[in-house]
Amino acid sequence: MTSQALSVRAQRVFASSPVRILLLGFVLLLMMGLNGDLMESYGDQPIKAAKHILAMVIAGFVVYIGYSHFIERRAVSELSLPGMGREFGVGLLVGAGLYAACVGVLMALGIYRIEGLNPLSFLLPAIAMALSSSVFEELLFRGVLFLSVEKWFGSWVALIVSSLVFGLTHLINPQATLEGALFIAVEAGILLGAAVMLTRRLWLSIGFHMAWNYTQQAVFSGIVSGNYAAPGLIRSTISGPDYLTGGQFGVESSVLALVACTSVGIVMLVMAHRRGLIVPPMWKRSA
Repeated sequence: MTSQALSVRAQRVFASSPVRILLLGFVLLLMMGLNGDLMESYGDQPIKAAKHILAMVIAGFVVYIGYSHFIERRAVSELSLPGMGREFGVGLLVGAGLYAACVGVLMALGIYRIEGLNPLSFLLPAIAMALSSSVFEELLFRGVLFLSVEKWFGSWVALIVSSLVFGLTHLINPQATLEGALFIAVEAGILLGAAVMLTRRLWLSIGFHMAWNYTQQAVFSGIVSGNYAAPGLIRSTISGPDYLTGGQFGVESSVLALVACTSVGIVMLVMAHRRGLIVPPMWKRSA
């Protein structure tokens, strides 16, 4: 076998879905771990933390695009720039709106009470967290896992697999619960996966993810996915049944978030289906 044939075979192996998940996924996971260390190191310096995380985010995009270009030898259409601003902006608006709507219902029920406001500087600490979680988790769970599984088994299997893995990984958070992880698997897994299926890109899901996490912590002082609570702009008290408040896991583990996020996700799935954007399994495409 010639060296050229060996090179072609090696390229095919590294571009295959299982190797892509293992290799590119491992690198992104490692970078996420470094982000956690950075945020902990600069916990009392939010601006410096945000600058370092922004640099890591850029590095994450470079790694993802570099692997796609040099190893898979394909155009990175899921990160294409035309339309990026519109999709990302819509994601930010809808993500923030969904969380605000959940809090609005809690306020109407007398469960969430505003006690006052903190200084505007309390909006800064969550920037690094929102940047890191949205970009790296979307690159990993939607860009790597969803798109790799979809390539072989189609969109529906990819949606189920990526949603379950995404939800269950939240069990490592300090105050995580199995119920909360399963809620995230359904509501966020469907919402974020549907965003990729509808647009065939990652910008909408990144916007959803970033705005939800930032609004939750920076604005409403909420618990993010079973992590420890941190004060945001609004000083508040929340007292009510766990099925409405989400308990120690946060609003993601409430029926409010389950209904709101899952409903939006289902609407996008219907739109994707009507537009013919559902990818069938590999064997059906071959047929």
